[in-house]
Amino acid sequence: MAGVWAVVVAAGSGTRFGARKQYEMLGDRRVLDWALDAARSVAAGVVLVVLQAEASTPEPGADVVVAGGPTRSASVRAGLVAVPSDADIVIVHDAARPFASVALFEAVVAAIAAGADGAVPGVPVTDTVKRVHGDAVVATLDRSELVTVQTPQAFAASILRAAHASGGDDTDDAALVEAAGGRVVVVPGDAVNAKLTTPHDLELARADVARLAGRP
Repeated sequence: MAGVWAVVVAAGSGTRFGARKQYEMLGDRRVLDWALDAARSVAAGVVLVVLQAEASTPEPGADVVVAGGPTRSASVRAGLVAVPSDADIVIVHDAARPFASVALFEAVVAAIAAGADGAVPGVPVTDTVKRVHGDAVVATLDRSELVTVQTPQAFAASILRAAHASGGDDTDDAALVEAAGGRVVVVPGDAVNAKLTTPHDLELARADVARLAGRP
């Protein structure tokens, strides 16, 4: 889609996973290839952000490969530098979410085209959530007002660049846009779009891929 670029972040060190999970095989492709392919379905160009040691290795699914920074936000900023200045919409997606659907990418892009500053997929919280201080419960939150947020997240390019201009850090880009006064909307997320955090997550994902492929 003309005017839309994607930044796929794969610069994590894999501390919790115990390995570079983005490069593990999932079916007949690496984890990051799933993310790159989905991003390509809606984007005119794709920037892949990796560790410094991998930045010189070309990736067929990406137009540009750049080295990330010490934090997730710093890595996204490194990716933004490679996005053309005339891009209208920028999608940010974590490579560790290989099952994000094309429809999900389309939904967040459509929300920006409709006038939002940012759009994130959200999944309703089903568990009871309590706020605690130490080991003491201090409040039970109204889960009807809560969602867990996923990527891909889409933003008006100028808004995202401005939100990152301060050099701030947060757990996702939407938080930076919100802090800068931007209007972020939620589109329906997908429970299948889980983040691979542990080796067990990867094994479950491999089982799902094998089942869908009709393999035992």
